This record gives sequence, structure tokens and C-alpha cells, in this order.
Amino acid sequence: MNTKSLFLKSALLLLAYALPALAEPPLALVPQPAKVERGVGRFTLTAQTKIIVAPQTKDALAIGEYLAAHLRPATGLALPVGGGNAATGAIMLQLGSASKELGSEGYELSVTPGMVIVSAQQPAGLFYGAVTLLQLLPPDIFSAQPVTGVAWVAPAVKISDQPRFGWRGMMLDVSRHFFTKAEVKHLLDAMALHKLNTFHWHLTDDQGWRIEIKKYPQLTSVGAWRKDIGFGLDPKSSTAYGPDGRYGGFYTQDDIREVIAYAQARYITIVPEIEMPGHAGAILSQFPDFSCAGKPFGELGAGVHASVYCAGRDDTFAFLDNILTEVVALFPGKYLHIGGDEVPKDNWKKCEKCQARIKAEGLKNEHELQSYFIRRVESIVNAKGRTLIGWSEIREGGLAPRAALMDWIGGAVEGANGGHDVVMSPTSHCYFDYYQGLDHSVEPRAIGGYVPLRKVYGFEPVPAKLQPEQRKHILGAQGNLWTEYIASFKHVEYMAFPRGAALAEVAWSPEAVRNWDDFTQRLPVHLRRLELAGVGFRRLSLAEENPLGEWKPAQMAQEFKTLEWDVTPALHKAGAYGFELAYMKGACGVAIRWAALLLNGKEVSRDAHEAFAGAASRQNVYKLTVPELPAGAKLTLQVSLRSDGGTDSSGEIRLKPAPAAKKKK
Repeated sequence: MNTKSLFLKSALLLLAYALPALAEPPLALVPQPAKVERGVGRFTLTAQTKIIVAPQTKDALAIGEYLAAHLRPATGLALPVGGGNAATGAIMLQLGSASKELGSEGYELSVTPGMVIVSAQQPAGLFYGAVTLLQLLPPDIFSAQPVTGVAWVAPAVKISDQPRFGWRGMMLDVSRHFFTKAEVKHLLDAMALHKLNTFHWHLTDDQGWRIEIKKYPQLTSVGAWRKDIGFGLDPKSSTAYGPDGRYGGFYTQDDIREVIAYAQARYITIVPEIEMPGHAGAILSQFPDFSCAGKPFGELGAGVHASVYCAGRDDTFAFLDNILTEVVALFPGKYLHIGGDEVPKDNWKKCEKCQARIKAEGLKNEHELQSYFIRRVESIVNAKGRTLIGWSEIREGGLAPRAALMDWIGGAVEGANGGHDVVMSPTSHCYFDYYQGLDHSVEPRAIGGYVPLRKVYGFEPVPAKLQPEQRKHILGAQGNLWTEYIASFKHVEYMAFPRGAALAEVAWSPEAVRNWDDFTQRLPVHLRRLELAGVGFRRLSLAEENPLGEWKPAQMAQEFKTLEWDVTPALHKAGAYGFELAYMKGACGVAIRWAALLLNGKEVSRDAHEAFAGAASRQNVYKLTVPELPAGAKLTLQVSLRSDGGTDSSGEIRLKPAPAAKKKK
């Protein structure tokens, strides 16, 4: 599918929604349902439409009210919600009537000209059916303001749907930068629209402690604040300042309860993360006795880490038990995340108490001491009726017996083979704090890396090396938003979407119905939904997401050679174009001498200048002219290049606007 035809189809799709007299537009559902059958005709929403709930359980009625509340602003229709029998023109929400094979989150949705029926075995499935119904209506239904001139119709369909994975997550780091309760709720609303069901709330780290613990009030009175924004950012890029000018903020326990209730109404489970044994700077600045040094930050010598708990003190674990008691009392979900990542062990090597612990427990080294720490915390967590989950590093020295693993740098296969549940969240596909584009001059600051939309969509959560009988241990996938360089909620949304939409389809839809070209055709309508719902996102760039070609290390040599790519599908119109050689990864880059365009094997345009594509690319866009094209023409791009400093370079060819002509002096 070429870029031009994708844009044309997307424009026609939006036009079809705007002008109901046209033929029925393709369904622009995100994530794509498991099974969809198109019917004949449309269901029309009118002032006489009722939302009938059967049976009238508390949960089913709440879902009916949720649906009515989302239909009201744009349409102006105040649809009544209540019990009753099936009636022409009604929306029926039926609990307990769908196929049991659809599980707790599956649903069936039937839309005919006379009635809409949403049925599910459990409330979560009923909720997701209601979300799909909203997406079947014109995207203007998500407007917060009245909309006129739109026919509120849904096409006739029959849908049978259920998620592929039970964990469909998004993580937000609120420690590096604080985000308000209202902003967190807004993210939860966006998650619900995508059928994401797990919100991983990273509440503590070195830079700030964000959850009220009544036994230790100084954690938030002091540990939730710092003197400035940090990370080299403009102080004006955030508004998280207290009345006294300190930077930060925290959630009271009442705030936490309110957010949890809000999430539960959208069938989202919140998993809190309380970091340990590392990333504990904010707490140890207030309670230095629980560090190996036993001193505040300002009194520590060189080479001493102020962010690691002492594993040799028994009162460390009593202290953590007190904190986790309050955390567990707030959060009703199964899992409690304890981090466990990036733990520097220099302190433990020098600490007499930690070395005594290693000797007393018969441990081999500090890696096994970390395992001891995690296992001991796991016993605390299990005693409170929760399951411990942590990042990849909790495997160091041996994984705790009942712990679940969140794989960001490996360990999924080993963990699952050992009978441990695993959430897939690798940096390669799921780190939404990474750049989305290669031109950093037009992107907001990111921590590094490169995870474009297409990369997220191509993610397969089940590791290829995992044996079939162990695949049941892959719970699902999660996108992570670390916020070192993301200080505003607007920036959060820009980084989260539409990558979050791609991940939602990865985690929900069966492999057989996932298709990148189809997804990009549906996405413009979906982005219109987000825009009307007030959700920020990065604009779709299909030219960037669909490269013309790529080079790989196997093609590299340390002398100049000519590589070529068929670029016929992307070029249909005569004119000047820019062809960017975009370096992706590798220890080296590529030196370039020239680029040329061939029409049916004959050169028609050449740009000869020296360039480099690498970590510091220069002049790596070549201007070539496409002539008038005869029928059946084949266009080939040729580039003369060589590897520079090694042969591990890889990159992509991207279509860009033609470079402006240089002015003569």
C-alpha cells in the first residue's frame, strides 16, 4: 500500500462519515475486533431511543449510564437508562447472555436497523461492547460540544469479540514529574477508549515520593518536593509548583481512592509501584537510617549511592512492611509492583551489615543478596494477599518463587519456563519515552532510542523461543512512559498516542486480523475521535512510518558499493523529491557519494555529493527528479555507500520534501 493511496482512502473514509448519503464507510474500529460481519442498513439514534438494561444489576446500570453520558454532549439526546423488554429503536445491554467462550472481557454486539444488542457474560465485556458501539457512530460522537448536521447512525454489524491477552497496560511515571489527579483521570479515559485495562502507576523513585503514607507524613511533606524541575528542562515546561515555589506534588489517600474508583468504573485495574531496593532516593533522604551509609545525602562520600536500601538491617523490612500495609489497603488489585531494577551494589559490598547478611544466609554474592531482599519482600506482599511483580532485574540471584516478571531487558523465556507469569514491555517496542521520529529537531525532547508507530504495531508479545505449553504465562503487553524529559501532560499524550492505539491492537486483537496497512487506513478516523475527546497525540506521518527501503549490516562493506531499491509504489507524480538515508542503529554509520534514480533501468536523475548517515548525520538527503511516468514504469533508487568504522550499520530510505536550492553568493 503506497503513501498516496493511503492518504486518499483515509480522506474518503472521513468524508463518508461526514456525508451519510454516501456508501457505508469501512469500519474504523480500534482495536480491531476478533470477528466482524457487515449487515444491511443502519441503526439511527433518536430522541425516542432508550437504553434498556437486563438484568438491572448495579454494574450493568452503571455501564448504561456511562454510555448515555457519552452519547449526550454531541447529540443533545438525554437517553433514559432502565429496565424493560426489548423494543424497536432501543439499545439493549444484556448481562449473562453471551457465549461463555468469550470469557470475562468478551462481548457480542448486534446492530440492525431496528435495535442494538450488546451482550456479555461479565460487566467488563459489556463495557467493551459499549465502547465498540461508540466507535461505530460517527467520530463526532466524542465531541464535548453539541454537533449539528450529522446523522447519528451506526452501520448494521454482528461482532463477536474478546481480547487476546488479559494484561493490556500503560505505565505512567509520576515521580520524575508530578501529574494531577485530573490528568491521570484523563489518561484513564483515553485508555478505556482503547480497551486498555491495566494502569501501572509509578509512584516513587529518586526524584519524588507521590503517595501519602500516614505513618510517615514526611514522605510527602518533604519527599514529594524538590527545589527545581531538574533534568535540564525549562522551569516553565511544567506547572507542578507548590505555593512556596517547590517543585512536585503528591496524592492524598483520598485522591488515590478517587482515582481507583474512577478506573474501576472503566474496568481498569491500577497496579502501584513502590520502588525497592534501588531508586529509593526520595524516601531515604527522609529516612537515611535505612541506607547502608546511615547518613543524609549531603554527608555521603564519593562512590556511595543514596538510593539503595540496606539489605543487612532487619528494621529495613519492618519499615517497608509498614509502608506496604497502607499501600495494599488502598489498592484492591492482585499485583503490587516493587521495581527491583538498576540496583547499584557498591554500597552492599562495603556495608558490614550487608556482608554479614551474605555470610549468615549462605549467599554467594551481592546478586544473591538482591534475590534475598526481593524474596523477603515477597513474603511481606504475599502475607497481605498480593502477588509481587518486578522488572527484569528481580531475576538476579534467583527469582522469588511466586513473583511475576515485567520484562524490559530480557528474562521472559526463562521466567515463563520456570512457571512465572510475565508481562512483556521491552525497550525495543514498548518504551514510549523514546523518540517517534528520526529528525530530533522537530520532535520534543526524549530520552533517546527510536520506537516509531510501525515498530509498536509489529510487536509480538509471545517470545518465539517460548515453548507452546508455557505461552499461557505471557499475561500481555504494556507501554511505558518514563518522564525524565516529559514534564507536561500535553507531552505525555504526544508520546502515548497513537502508539498506545497500536499497542492496544497488539494486546487485544488476534494475530490473524492485524494488518498494518488496514490499521493506518482506520487510524485517521480514530485520531479524529481522540481530537474531539480532547486527547492529544502525535500526527500521523505515513511517509515516515512507511520507509521506501532499508539497509542491513549484511549488505555493508568497507569499500563503496551500489545498493538499489524499487521505489515505484511510492512515486506516481513528476517532480523533485528528497530521499533521506536515515541511520537507525549500529556502532558505525555509512559514507555516501551519490544517489540516482533510474526509469526502466535508465538513469534519469543524479545527485552527487558527499554525505554521512550515522549518529551525527550530515547532508544525508538527496534531491532527485521524477520525470513524467509512462504506464508500467519502474523506478529504481541507487545509492553508492560504504560502511564507516565497522559493518553493523542499519537504516532506512525515507521520502522527504525536496531540499531547497542553495542560494548563490
